[in-house]
Amino acid sequence: MNGTPRLLNRMILGILGFKLLVIGVLLILLAAVPAVAAWWHSWSKSVSDSAAAAFEGTQFPGRQGSWLWIVLALAVVLLIGLMVAWIAQQGKGRTDLLLAAEDPGGVPGDIRIGGGVAEQALKNALADRPDLAGASVSIYDVKGQPALKLRLHPRPGVAPQAVAAEAADLVDALSAVVGQRTPVLVHIAAGARTRFSRAERVR
Repeated sequence: MNGTPRLLNRMILGILGFKLLVIGVLLILLAAVPAVAAWWHSWSKSVSDSAAAAFEGTQFPGRQGSWLWIVLALAVVLLIGLMVAWIAQQGKGRTDLLLAAEDPGGVPGDIRIGGGVAEQALKNALADRPDLAGASVSIYDVKGQPALKLRLHPRPGVAPQAVAAEAADLVDALSAVVGQRTPVLVHIAAGARTRFSRAERVR
């Protein structure tokens, strides 16, 4: 529901994973195959000599030091900037506004209901339920409209369809109070939090 660039994330993870796989295979070959170790020594020496020659050929006139270090520093700064921009794109789309409408009354103005109203109302309604190990509520801006994401952790043995139906009833009640129907994503999660929670019978 949020603005996380999932395709870009998968591409970056795929590239990093492939690089780590190549490095791992190379390390195994270097340790196990003498021919690969000999090739690596000769190749790394030629690369080191080429790099030393490049730095020696790019010295500042009348000074010690190569301008390639400045290029490398700028490249590192650019890489850091790209990483910060990538991190800033993660999880975008959250909003704190549930409703924004014009007041139809005689006094001109706007009606604004914060997202905390929905979050607290739903959390309080679900807090003491013995069939849930936990619940979380988030609000996202989807195509200019607020949308709710309700994440539920049912305990072992609880029917997911029953939990989803009861959550839908709570959302309908919230919509009736607010005066606007809000799109809702009900996410029923199963993980360590539910597996290690104590199963309770509802009487």
